[in-house]
Amino acid sequence: MNYKHKPKGKQKAVYTPEYRAQAVKLAVEGASIALNKAVDLVRRREHRELQAQGIGRLTKTRYLWLKNPLNWTDRQRERFQTLKVDALKVGRAWAIKEAFADFWDYRYTGSAHKFFDRGFLATHSRHPPIMICAKTLKRHLPGLLAYTKHRITNAAAEGMNAQIQLLKANARGYWNFTQYRIAILFHCGKLDLYPAGCPS
Repeated sequence: MNYKHKPKGKQKAVYTPEYRAQAVKLAVEGASIALNKAVDLVRRREHRELQAQGIGRLTKTRYLWLKNPLNWTDRQRERFQTLKVDALKVGRAWAIKEAFADFWDYRYTGSAHKFFDRGFLATHSRHPPIMICAKTLKRHLPGLLAYTKHRITNAAAEGMNAQIQLLKANARGYWNFTQYRIAILFHCGKLDLYPAGCPS
């Protein structure tokens, strides 16, 4: 991550847009990872408790709790409906995770901060893994709030990189870097190939 310092006086860091984008990206991705990990810990613990009673209710349901409900297959949706989620500890933890998704819809940092404090933090007390997750997210709250304010991500850069990697794969490699660079500029440089004077 690139950043610059003032040469004289106080050494105050001046962060580049790329640095900010990467910091926000890490905060956003870290939040998703932390929430999924907390839900999975609750599931594993409850699964062991149920197995000790001879109940296999949560067998082979791990990815069901971690996957975005919008991406569920019809079979997964039916399976989820049979679990009686409200009666499960992992069901309540999952509901907290899904409720936190509303955080990303806020456009004002004050409203997002209130949602985090009054909404998310107020619901985690009975779930130790969620409690630990909440503390982790609170430490990274400035980065999460930065996303709601600026909507900064490096999605455009990642999309460009994916396009470049596809070029490389389709060509089965290039003889030298010059040819590779020309291909990248040609396909990704948004070149206007129409002759001068012709409408594009």
